[in-house]
Parts: sequence; structure tokens; C-alpha cells
Amino acid sequence: MEFCVEDSTDVHVVLEDHRVVFSCKNGDGVELCNEIEFYAKVNSKDSQDKRSGRSVTCFVRKWKEKVAWPRLTKEDIKPVWLSMDYDNWRDWEGDEEGELAQVEHYAELLQKVSTKRLPPAMDDLDFSTVVVACRPAELPAEVGKGQKVVRHGFQVVLEDTLLFPEGGGQPDDRGMIDNVPVLRVTRRGAEADHFTETPLAPGSRVQVHVDWERRFDHMQQHSGQHLITAVAEHLFGLKTTSWELGRLQSVIELDSPSVTAEQVAAIEQSVNEKIRARLPVSVRELSPDDPEVEQVRGRGLPDDHVGPVRVVTIEGVDANMCCGTHVSNLSDLQVIKVLGIEKGKKNKTNLLFLAGHRVLKWVARSEKALTALLKYIPVPILSPSGAPSVLRAWTPLALPPAGCGAEDHVQVVTKLQSSVKLLQKNNLNLLRDLAVHVARTLRDSPDWGGVVALHRKEGDSEFMNIVANEIGAEDTLLFLTVGDEKGPGLFLLAGPPEAVETLGPRVAEVLEGKGVGKKGRFQGKATRMSRRTEAQVLLRNHASLRAQRAELGAGSTGQ
Repeated sequence: MEFCVEDSTDVHVVLEDHRVVFSCKNGDGVELCNEIEFYAKVNSKDSQDKRSGRSVTCFVRKWKEKVAWPRLTKEDIKPVWLSMDYDNWRDWEGDEEGELAQVEHYAELLQKVSTKRLPPAMDDLDFSTVVVACRPAELPAEVGKGQKVVRHGFQVVLEDTLLFPEGGGQPDDRGMIDNVPVLRVTRRGAEADHFTETPLAPGSRVQVHVDWERRFDHMQQHSGQHLITAVAEHLFGLKTTSWELGRLQSVIELDSPSVTAEQVAAIEQSVNEKIRARLPVSVRELSPDDPEVEQVRGRGLPDDHVGPVRVVTIEGVDANMCCGTHVSNLSDLQVIKVLGIEKGKKNKTNLLFLAGHRVLKWVARSEKALTALLKYIPVPILSPSGAPSVLRAWTPLALPPAGCGAEDHVQVVTKLQSSVKLLQKNNLNLLRDLAVHVARTLRDSPDWGGVVALHRKEGDSEFMNIVANEIGAEDTLLFLTVGDEKGPGLFLLAGPPEAVETLGPRVAEVLEGKGVGKKGRFQGKATRMSRRTEAQVLLRNHASLRAQRAELGAGSTGQ
């Protein structure tokens, strides 16, 4: 079946045994749907839909080989935004009375095709069960950076549930019990505890609804982990020791101290080839004493496990013991992106990855951030001669129009790098000129002599050394500091070698820093620049004492 729509990416398709449902949002953001019912059952589990431009193609498999194809009429009864091509459909086979009655029933259903309404409830996402127990409970929750609160509520136990409790590296499901939100699901033996803030009466029948967006995301990441784990072990013998499904990205811990970039590229290529091959994923339950259990990959069962052993199989690739939720076909993963590797614990390597819709979100987020970052880049205005202007003149370097790609980003970053090099060179020249000017100003100051101190918020060790070189006096203590006045910074003490050797470590101690000295200079890092005044007092006291000794020495010589 081929359907023509305005934009295939806007249309959500649900293929069920007796119907196909198309839904999309209108201009006001309200989701509406169209529903086409088959009068013969189809195998929805083995049916697919494919999008391309304005086309949505549905590949539907018959339930049984000898059963006639479901019939779709060529009558022009269709919604405004949907057109159909039935050229590949065979007419109904047979003319028995029962079949004719089905044809008439189907004709009546066609009259409803163009009627738009709110989409039907997803029956497979709702589950009816009975409340077994409800008891008071507390749930620790994090509300900010390092801040935790305790929520008071109830642990609800159901006769059965479709909400997955946290385990096996996978976070728990979220959803509703009737109209009561489920905030956490944990496993306790063979039971699942559902934390709610509202009590539910034991014995009452309730409807359980799962948050499908969260569930499907976890399905994609978990099946993606199984696939990467199997491929990494098959290609390079890299065994998985643990994994974590994170909020933004997932991590697989590999039992190897290092993994090469070539291995990562080969793993990524192989897993995506298997996704494109549309390999089915199936779930089986085996008896714990089944000999096949010993042949299945896994890290063992929990000590409190009871009941059958669940095995998740990717056809021709992997069979693994697992309690988690998974897709039914690798094509549902869409794509896997390996973000990179990092050093793990105890000679392990962590492999970071995304699967499915997370890849699209990551690309969109990265593209948006990069585009915003590069949209207006300041660059220096050059003089007519091509040299940078002495004045700090800037102009925004704008990106190309919307829709620019990675090549444009490279172009802009290249320009930015050239600009940075130019600015660094220009800044160094200006800094040297400034240092020379500062040195001359200090030398010509009426306060020259004894101890001379200077602090600048902007500057570095090179600036201080240029000032010290320009002054070059060995009879004066020169105390230079740069950095935040109340935070960390750099300092330099220059002057008579003996005095510097004695005072340098003491200045570093006052500033709660450390440094090294050589040939009449002591420089280092300070953690408390706010104590500069105390250091200056120390230096002036030393200079004053030195001057007094010099006067006494001169007086003795005169006598």
C-alpha cells in the first residue's frame, strides 16, 4: 500500500491486525487521525511502514498464505490529506455469501475514512489488573545539585503489571495507575513495587498505562547495547562487564584497558549494517533446568530470581539472558552512534553510545549549539595595510544563511583560529608596550625607592618580567602582582638577591601560595591575593630596617 501525504515525517502510522491508523497534528497542534479497517486479519507483527518524501509505503503480510488479501476499494472516499494507490492489491477471491457480507461491511467502513477525530487509545499500552497491597512508604528524591528530599507516599503491589522495575542496567518505567502517577517502580523478589503519592484500595480493579515515549527510548538503548556487546565480542573479543542506560547517553564497560579508534569505527559500521538488515529480535522463556540456559550469554541470575529464564535473541547475532524491554526488530533502532571511549575502572574501557531517536536529538542539539556559538564571532578590523589596528576594533563574523552544513562550520572555525592567532600576536605586542610604559612610569615616580608595588587585574608572568627587566634596579624591592584582587593570581618579587632570597618564601607564605627564586627574582602563584597589603608591610619593614642599618653603618664610617 502506498499513501501520499503532505510530509511523511509528520505522519504517525500504526499497523494493527484489523486496521491501519494514520495520525498527525493540524495547524493548531491538535492531533487528528484517519483509520482504515481491513475485513481480513493481517499479520501486524511482521508488517512495516517506510517513508520517503511525500510517500508512506506499508508492507502488509497476510496472516496465512491461503487466506485472501484484504480488499481496499478504489472508490474516491478518502481524507483530504491522504490519497491511496491500490494497484498492487488483488480483488477479493471468491463470491461466497459470507465473503460478500464482509465486502458490504467493508464498504460501510470506507464511509468513515474521511472523518477526522481524536486518535483511538493504544489498547496495547493499557493493562487491567487488581491491587493486591498498598502500604505507606518513603521515596528519596534529588531536587537539585546534591540536595535530596524524602517523598511520602505508598508502595502499591499489583496482581500483574506492564511497568518495568529498575534492573539489569535499565531504569524503570513510568506511567499511571488509573489517574494516579507512578513515580518509581522497583523489584522486590518476584513482585514490583509501584510508588505513588495517592493510596489505592486493595482488591480494586485498575487500568495501568505506560509512558510509551520513555519505554520505547529504553527499548532502543537496551537492544542497542545487546547489539554492540555481541558485535564487539565477535569482532575483537571485547567482553562487556557492565552497562548503564543514562539519561542522555549510555555506557558499556568493556573488559580491556584500551580500545582503538579503528575498532570503534568497525563496531559502529557493523551494528548499523545489522540494523539495515532488519534482523528480528525475539523473546523466549526457558525452564531454569533447560540445558540451553548454559549456552546462553549472561552474567548470571539474581539470587532471589524465581520462575523461567528469559532469553532475548537477535537472529543470527546474539542470545542473552535479560529481563529488560526490547524492540521486536533491529530496524526499530534506526541508527546507533558511538560517541567515543574513555578510561574506565581497573583496566576497563567505557564505550559511550546513543541509539534511535536519541541520535536525532543529539545531532539537533549539537547543530543548534554550534550554530549559535558561531553565529556572531568577533574578529579584528585590519588597517588598510593589512596589519591589525592598535585600537581594539571588532566586527561580527556571521554564518552563512540558515541550512548551512558542517563545511560552513569548518570555514568559520578556520577563520576564527586565524583571528585568534592574529589577536594573540597583537595582544603580545600591546602587552610589551604597556609593560615598558608601566616600568618607565614607576621609575619616574616620586615614590621610587625602598619598596615599589604594582597590581593589575589583567596580565601574566611575561608582563611582570618585562616590567622587571625594564626597571632593572637592584637597590629597590619591586613587588608585582596580577589577577583577581580577592582570588588567586601571580606574583613576582625582584631586587637585591640576598633580600629576595630571604623575603620570597615569606611573601609566598603570606599569600598562601608557592614559588621559586633565582638570581634576584622570586615568582609564583598565590591563592589569596587579598593579602597583598600584608606582604607589602612585610617588605617595607624589611626595607626600613635595611635603611636604618645602612645609616648606622654610614655614621660609624663618618666618625
